[in-house]
Amino acid sequence: MSGPAAGAAAPVALRELLVELNDLKRVRSAGRPGSVAERLFAQGWSALTGGAAPEAVALEITAKTLAACRLCDLDAAFLEAAGLSDEAVGDVLVTGFDAVTGEVDEALRGRLRERLRTRASLEAGPVPGFVAALAQQPRAGVTCPGKPRILLEPPENHAEHCLMVAVYGVVLSPFYRADPTTVFLAAMAHHFHNAAMPDAGFTGEMLLGDHLGPIMARTAGWALGELDARLRAEVERARAVLPDDATAEGRAFHAADAIDRVLQIAQHLRAASLTMGTVLDEMELVHAGPVKGFHDRVLKDMRIP
Repeated sequence: MSGPAAGAAAPVALRELLVELNDLKRVRSAGRPGSVAERLFAQGWSALTGGAAPEAVALEITAKTLAACRLCDLDAAFLEAAGLSDEAVGDVLVTGFDAVTGEVDEALRGRLRERLRTRASLEAGPVPGFVAALAQQPRAGVTCPGKPRILLEPPENHAEHCLMVAVYGVVLSPFYRADPTTVFLAAMAHHFHNAAMPDAGFTGEMLLGDHLGPIMARTAGWALGELDARLRAEVERARAVLPDDATAEGRAFHAADAIDRVLQIAQHLRAASLTMGTVLDEMELVHAGPVKGFHDRVLKDMRIP
């Protein structure tokens, strides 16, 4: 993967992966509250409060997210419960991971794949209160000062957004020559203020005027106050890259943030423009199997679609 010295502001080769990953904010399964992204956000913070090194958490959560891109909730816990051997579980996870990561930086890809093979256990700590609050806090939608808001349902929540930006940030880090752990931690914590502060979007922020900065600092401080001194210091150091793009880590974070914000809206537009040609011909909704011929005849005689 060529770096920023090549002149590009972002690695277009990763576009398709980032688009596909975004759907994990909308993938759900019975018996598992919340989306895949929301649950991985909680897992990440639980591992951090449990004392795991931020680098280990960044690799673990990113590897799980990439494997889930195609496997969804066919994760290690399910595969083990379904009776697969440890080796078979690793094989399935790596196969899912390899299906989508061909353009990921080779060195990073190897480290992430190893996490799926070894599945080193990270001790689970208490889930901070801000995790549930961010999962309950919807994002504002499309806002612009002086204009009515554009609401697209269902909205994503802030936990989903933070998780996706964190994973994007890790995957993008080699391009910007950034430290992926710093980018991951900054992204996981970049909406701390919204655990308490309702999201009125850019419009609301502008209407707050000079009150915005103090309110954001105070509400972010409430979330930081839930962390022990060691973890709080690490998070505060990582959050120092958030204000601008003056550092490699700041550039990786802001690239990830902008990409996720726009892809969230793009998926609504993609769904609205979906055609039956795509569904039936390209995606083969009525897929190959022993009764496909019968299915096709039924649909033809019923004049569906």
